[in-house]
Amino acid sequence: MKKLTAIDKGFLIGESREVPQHVGGLSLFTLPDGVDEHEYLHGLTQNLRTADELLPPFGDRLKIGILGMAGDVSWERDPDLDMDYHVRHSALPAPGRYRELFNLVSRLHSTLLDRKRPLWEVHLIEGLPDRQFALYQKVHHAVADGIRAMHISRSMLSNDPNYIQRGSPLSLTSWNAYKSLLASKKQSGPSNKELRNVADRLKATFDSGRHLYSMVKSVAKVYWGESYDLTLPHMRVPRSSLNTRVDGARRFVAQSWPFARVKAVGKAFDGTFNDAVLAMCAGALRHYMQRHAELPEESLKSMVPLSVRAKGDADAGNAAAAITVDLATNLADPAERFQVIKNSVLAGRALYDGMSPPEIIRYTSLLNGPGMFLEQLGLTKMPPPSNIWISNVPGIQEQLYWNGSRLDGSYPMSIVIHGAAVNITLITNNQNVDFGIIACRRSVPQVQRLIDYMEEALVELEEAAGIATSPKKKTMPVAKTKTKRASRKTAKAKT
Repeated sequence: MKKLTAIDKGFLIGESREVPQHVGGLSLFTLPDGVDEHEYLHGLTQNLRTADELLPPFGDRLKIGILGMAGDVSWERDPDLDMDYHVRHSALPAPGRYRELFNLVSRLHSTLLDRKRPLWEVHLIEGLPDRQFALYQKVHHAVADGIRAMHISRSMLSNDPNYIQRGSPLSLTSWNAYKSLLASKKQSGPSNKELRNVADRLKATFDSGRHLYSMVKSVAKVYWGESYDLTLPHMRVPRSSLNTRVDGARRFVAQSWPFARVKAVGKAFDGTFNDAVLAMCAGALRHYMQRHAELPEESLKSMVPLSVRAKGDADAGNAAAAITVDLATNLADPAERFQVIKNSVLAGRALYDGMSPPEIIRYTSLLNGPGMFLEQLGLTKMPPPSNIWISNVPGIQEQLYWNGSRLDGSYPMSIVIHGAAVNITLITNNQNVDFGIIACRRSVPQVQRLIDYMEEALVELEEAAGIATSPKKKTMPVAKTKTKRASRKTAKAKT
């Protein structure tokens, strides 16, 4: 039996009816030409359900000792595993628009997973127009972080439209085959970077004191006012409408933008693709809060997860740290806002320079853990750790298929917690960037407007960089460019 790590247990301890602790994703597919829709989807459902042994811990349930969460918690095989419960086939009500799809997955994402069963569900959803169907998946954060969830989804996909996976993509056999494929792409011998990582692990015990001193020194400079780029949890974080207690109801919206378009903005400002994404989200939040007459004078701050997972490691459940980024929402000039965001990201990453992955995780927990824990219990009057979470999950920049069905969109769905009522997660998918926005339905009204404001923010950045290709319009970008059909219909549904 594999024991849960402290991070894994933290997601279980922090869970409540109001704050489910599972992550998920919504994928859109187009059926292959010539197949019967009902017969084909029935076959996919049966394929998902037929697995002799599931990849760990998808066939396991929680085993909690007499000390509860204070003691050891581990995974044990579920003797009564019911695949019909975990893999479900549903149909949208007429007229089967993206509005109905978003309503369905919003409701599915609002409900808790049953802790007496393995902590995951898969829903195959039909009823969309133009021979499309959807796949919604959710898995508890104690089982997987965003990167591992991405690996699990990737294991069922192929870049060959004629490839048919005979075994269940959830089976241990398929999972081992996927990991073998990952291993075959690695160098036959260890790289210099890998050797340095081994050396870092060996000397971590001796270097912790030096790293701790360096980190404390950097943190102290922020408190003394000697460092303006580095942003820390709780430091100059304003209370806003995003930082309220939440209930269990969720609202999910999604949209795609061309990857090249967003990357061009980052390059124009001598920054990265991730800097451009953060600037795009920052501009959207500024527009949203201005329209609701609640923009704080102090800039909003975002928690941005960083993966510390070793390259090729698909089995680790959770391997992530985080930095706090100044979104500069108090600045009207998009170019100035981008520069502040860029400097804040660089300073946040520099804080962890020279640390091993275990050290980074420990120090992240030290900086963020106490405040977040007290925030969830409502026992603190101090500023929140951050205003919002924005996550970038690496994806695949090629066209993928699931048993011949073309993948049109892949939209992540993350967690909303007390004090952070909105979460924005994105993933690169073929030639696009797919954004998934999840929010507390009561705390953040009209969250779907963030999609429109993100387009406005991107246009502003393009104009400031001198790379605007068209006049500013309210029309969604994917509706006027040759991108995937799913995104165009998403735009029409929201319009």
